[in-house]
Amino acid sequence: MPTSPTASPLPASRTEPDGSAVIRVLSYNIRSMRDDTAALARVITACAPDLVLIQEAPRFFRWRKKLARLAAASGQVMLAGGATTSGPALLCSLRATVERTEDVLLPRMPGRHRRGFATAVVRFGGARIGVLSCHLSLHKDERTAHGGLLLDRLADLGTPYAVAGGDLNERPSGPTFRRIAGALQDGWVTRPWGGENTWTRTEPERRIDAIFATPGVEVLGCGVPLGLPGVTEADLRAATDHLPVLAALRVPAS
Repeated sequence: MPTSPTASPLPASRTEPDGSAVIRVLSYNIRSMRDDTAALARVITACAPDLVLIQEAPRFFRWRKKLARLAAASGQVMLAGGATTSGPALLCSLRATVERTEDVLLPRMPGRHRRGFATAVVRFGGARIGVLSCHLSLHKDERTAHGGLLLDRLADLGTPYAVAGGDLNERPSGPTFRRIAGALQDGWVTRPWGGENTWTRTEPERRIDAIFATPGVEVLGCGVPLGLPGVTEADLRAATDHLPVLAALRVPAS
């Protein structure tokens, strides 16, 4: 696993005197917590996120209890999603003030896995932001349709700023990734920090996970948290089959 190419630290969360907020957002495919959940909790804790955008959350027997245990072990609380969205979920720190949440199930092609979005509107200080976690389809046509619905759903949240993240099941050169990145800021491209590729965990050679932000949000750094204090290579390998993406964002007061 390559080491981080960036030596500069990622900004910590804080609220500015003008009401704007610096927040940390983590996107992570956790493979239904089928791996080392203690390692998974350590990675999330070390990233010190304000929002965690999860993909492949537990969906079956006692799924809420499993997700709640992960949240508690990593200093978070459950916010939205899980089995109710067929995998995407949101966790948040106690720093967040929650306005509302909505779990969205997407139309599917016959024989395909059900997909959904976990969404919320939250505040940090004077900053109000919409949030969406997604896990797009393996099927190209369905992925294309759901990418358009992602942009529509962000607009429907009715917030001045928004962040979306997840497992796109597509590289940046793909049409759906390019469509989303054409409308939103791709965090890694805007302000690269840490590592780039997210899959697989052992020899990452593809960037298929990403964090995006609407115009007006300042990306302070975004990438795989390689070398971040408390994030070890052993834990990244043990936690799940994807590497996480961590972003620091400055959200204006609204």
